Amino acid sequence: MLKVSGLCGIISPILVLTFISLAISYSPWFSWTENALSDLGVQGTAAVLFNSGLVIGGTLAIIFATGLRKILVNPTLGSAGTLLLILDAVTLIAIGIFPETAGVIHLYVSVAFFALLPISLFLIGTSVMQKPSERSLGLFTILVGIFVATVWALPRGGAAIPELLAALAASMWSIVSGIKILKQA
Repeated sequence: MLKVSGLCGIISPILVLTFISLAISYSPWFSWTENALSDLGVQGTAAVLFNSGLVIGGTLAIIFATGLRKILVNPTLGSAGTLLLILDAVTLIAIGIFPETAGVIHLYVSVAFFALLPISLFLIGTSVMQKPSERSLGLFTILVGIFVATVWALPRGGAAIPELLAALAASMWSIVSGIKILKQA
């Protein structure tokens, strides 16, 4: 199970970013400075790619978080952090199921996704820091959480740039953590 979890931590972000890139390639109207990534999930081939990528990626992220919990030192912080990471993955799935055309529920799940992610990373990072040999991974996790939380302070027109920056940082963390899980399996 740990090997599957580690692989999901590596594959999930690669898959999501690939599907987003494909959706962008089908959307010549898309502007990094004027749109949100969710605008890709509204119509046509781009919508199918974008939304299915989020649903599949979120499902893989749940499997990853389940395995991640098994390698964390502090049971309280580790459980709380991975529970929030699982809820975050559920909101990612919900973004794909409830695109912008679904109304205000899309806004709620999108905001929840970007709010739960850094909180889960802070808790997970703090748990990892309690194992002396893993302090660098714990610090990296906390720093990614800080980056994800603060990227929204950037001046912008649309939300696509901070969304992508947050996704790239979280993706790096997921891949590094997935590799860590694979090594421990």
